[in-house]
Parts: sequence; C-alpha cells; structure tokens
Amino acid sequence: MLRLLKVRHFRCFEAFESEFSPGLNFILGPNARGKTSLLEAACILLRLQSPRVSKMTSVIQQSRRGFALDGYFEARHLQFYFSKERKKLALDEVEQKSAQQYLQIGRVVYFSNSDIEIVRGGGDVRRRFLDFVAAQREPGYRTALRAYEKALRSRNLLLKAPSPRWREIEAFEEPLMVAGNQVARMRGDLLKEMQTPVNEAHAAISGARESLRLEYLPGSGADFAEALKAAREDDSRLRQTSVGPHRDEMGFYLNDLSSDLASEGQQRTVVLALKLGAAQLLKAHFGTAPLLLLDDIFGELDPARRNALLAALPNDSQKVITTTHLDWMTDAPASAIIRLS
Repeated sequence: MLRLLKVRHFRCFEAFESEFSPGLNFILGPNARGKTSLLEAACILLRLQSPRVSKMTSVIQQSRRGFALDGYFEARHLQFYFSKERKKLALDEVEQKSAQQYLQIGRVVYFSNSDIEIVRGGGDVRRRFLDFVAAQREPGYRTALRAYEKALRSRNLLLKAPSPRWREIEAFEEPLMVAGNQVARMRGDLLKEMQTPVNEAHAAISGARESLRLEYLPGSGADFAEALKAAREDDSRLRQTSVGPHRDEMGFYLNDLSSDLASEGQQRTVVLALKLGAAQLLKAHFGTAPLLLLDDIFGELDPARRNALLAALPNDSQKVITTTHLDWMTDAPASAIIRLS
C-alpha cells in the first residue's frame, strides 16, 4: 500500500504531505482544490507517468523550475525529481541510473471521468491505455516501445526531407520491425489475457445484461514487413510512416454490436470493466492487488451502477477516491479521509 505521499512545487501545491491507510481512502473537498492533482502525483511517483498529460513539464507549479515527489510504498522509499534540465530517481535513498528496478515496486490502475474517451475518442487514447497496463504487466514492454518510437522518429524525419533517400530510410526499417513486432505481440497477448477478467467485471457492473468482447486490430497487419513495402507510395506522399503499432486499434463489442452504438452509460460501464479487468490481471500475475486511484467517477453513474461499482472494487486493493461529498456512501466505511479546504 501507499503509506505516505509528499509533493512539492506540483501543480497548485507549494508543498503538501498526506498519509494513507489500507482499504478506502477519500480525498474530500470542493472543486479546484487539488484533489485530482494528488491522485496524479501518486501515479507519477509509482509509475513515472502522468495519467492526464504526456509532457511532465505541464505539472510543474507555475514559476518553479521543477517538482519533487517523495513517498513510501510499503517499506520502500521512492523519490522523484523532475525539471526541464534533469530528472532524478532514488530508491531507498540510492540514486537510480535506470528506472527498471524502481518501476517494479508499485502498480497502479487509474480511473477518471475522461476515461470514456477510451471508447469514443481517438486511437491514441486506446493505445495509451494499453501502454500503461502493458508496461506494468511486461518488464520488457517499456524498452521495446521506446525502441520502436525512436526508430519511427528517425524514419519519419528522413521521409520529411525534400528528396527522401530510400536507402537511408530502409536502414531504420529493421529496428522498426523488430521492436514493432515485439510491441504488437505484447499488446495482442495482453488483450487476450484481459478478456475474461474484463467480461467478469462488466457482468458484475451491468447485472450480466450484456456480454463484452475485446478485439485487437494491429496497425501493421499480419506481416509488418509486407505492410511497409506496400505502404511505400503512401509514405512518400504523406511524408510519414503510415503503418505500424503507432496505428494500432482496439474494438469493443456489446452483444457483438460495436460500442459506437452504445449509450453513454453503457460506454462508461465498458471503461470501468476495462479498468477493473486490468486490476484483476495485475493481481493474478503478481500476486498482489494494484493501488486503485479513482477520480470522482461515482457522480457520473446512476445509483444502481454507482453501488455496483463500489461493490465490484477488489476488497484487497488499497483505494484512493476523490469526491466532493460522501452522502452517497452507505455501506463502505472509509479508512481515512483527507480534507482539502
């Protein structure tokens, strides 16, 4: 469990410190007081990744050079400093040259109202969700993804030249395909592994009225090498790589009908099932339940689904939930309440 979190120069906080308990923890307060920022800080401390923004500079407090996060997950002491000039990681007071060991300490599943974009938004949102879970499930995923992104940037840079030289471009295709095939395989395996726990979670929230099927749609087709060759003319015209895992997609089907046709309530239920399924998968793989961070999502659900979701949350997971009030909660006493005035 997350026992302690300290933030400094992070979003609206000059400095803040809070302790957490096992079970249910609530961060309570009116809007625009930093509730979501504390959840985001906990996620960054454990995963070195924000669930809200892609650029870490966005969370630095205005007029400050960098932010610092400090906390304890069980007995392990985690420290992370970030600025535009440098970043620093420390585990149990020892500075880390890489993030590999650091990222093995704690696992997280993050819920927010904007998660509905996983269903109705662009493909980049779905890939971001896959990447966040896969990087926790597979230790080598983060390395493969970064290698793919590096080769992709280099190839695209050459394609943007006034007169692209295909001999130079082809030099990046081998590392692009090696890393891309690894990423695609791990994403596909992850979705297959998630199917059962996601379907079980969906049945629990929806009252077993609908079945949910996940589908992985690789952006590189069945053969990445052949897809690259076939796309050469398009790549030349568009001046960018048009096939590969950066074009991967996911499909969601309720009773074999696309989720595009579902109501907003049904779409939100799909997203909640995805997150709960991911939590169950991580627990099954590592033997311990991940930390659940829930950002004021209950108010968007009708009373029946709200109570069903609360009951469906894993009992053995530590949960940190933001909300403006607690009068909706009846059967789940809080372990700790952090009040932001």
